[in-house]
Amino acid sequence: MNMDERKMRILQAIIDDYILTGVPVGSRTISRKYDMGLSSATIRNEMSDLEELGFLDQPHVSAGRIPSAKAYRLYVDTLLQTGRIPDNSDESVRAHFSGRIHQMEDVIDHAAQVVSSLTHYTAVVLSPKGVQPRIQTVQLVPVSAESALAVIVTDMGVIRDSVIRVGTDMDSDTLYAISRTLTNEIRGCTLQEACRKMPEIIRRLQGNDQVLQELYGYLSDGQKTEHRPHMAVGGTSNMLAYPEYSDMDKARNFLSLMETRDKLADIIRGNGEMAFTVRIGPETGVPEMTDCSIVTATYSTRGGQQGTIGVIGPTRMRYSQVLSILNIMGHQLTDLFSGEDDNA
Repeated sequence: MNMDERKMRILQAIIDDYILTGVPVGSRTISRKYDMGLSSATIRNEMSDLEELGFLDQPHVSAGRIPSAKAYRLYVDTLLQTGRIPDNSDESVRAHFSGRIHQMEDVIDHAAQVVSSLTHYTAVVLSPKGVQPRIQTVQLVPVSAESALAVIVTDMGVIRDSVIRVGTDMDSDTLYAISRTLTNEIRGCTLQEACRKMPEIIRRLQGNDQVLQELYGYLSDGQKTEHRPHMAVGGTSNMLAYPEYSDMDKARNFLSLMETRDKLADIIRGNGEMAFTVRIGPETGVPEMTDCSIVTATYSTRGGQQGTIGVIGPTRMRYSQVLSILNIMGHQLTDLFSGEDDNA
């Protein structure tokens, strides 16, 4: 039995209708809502064939059919192979990044909230693994008689800032001179490399011990978290709005998985080198996600490291919309972390 064009059209209509309603689809629904020029009897026969081929399931004897994981796989593969990923989410994604966000962690947290808000599913965003931003400038800005704001700008457009103690004899000119010297000394260094240089810099710049020791401590604190990937989760409770998770045991297992950060990161990262991955139902390999699909996309930093954006939703998720949003978000984050977006 072959998958001819008519069967494909009927299967497409069933998937579209079930994604929209979550209700098993019958032949009369397809005949009434979709102009195919086919009778209900013909559609019913084709649906029986599709069920025999493994593309449809019938949850109850008298009910309509629902798409199987095999049907969603064919649907998604067709979307990806034909390039039918719309770009109508472009402005809605970019609008959420109109303001400047300085910290990488803040960007990632914000991205997870934006994706979950636009898709109404659960979103997970991972920073690049082992990313090591390199310092571009160091700035010391006086904020009181005994403190200054230390600002470190990296090559990823990320700004780290902290208030440090500087002593009572530090005017703005002195702080500017120290900033310029430090910039010249540690420009192009990772935080780890800058920490290794600081003892010698402190020794040479005698008379500025307090401010330099404070900076040294600040750099050391940053170094401790530099290699630790950051993960943000948005819209965890969104899944509970879908009938698939009205069962309390399913909901409890899903929420428990969301709290297991290391396992969740491994699930989302998956094949992180691919532009898009779509894992449907049992393909996730995670018992708690048998009724879920996971769609991921990648983004890049200036240094070429890759991070991952993921969406977790029911198997009947709106794949076209999700792929569109992840495609745009991936480009947006790549621009932000490559210093190519002035609004970043």
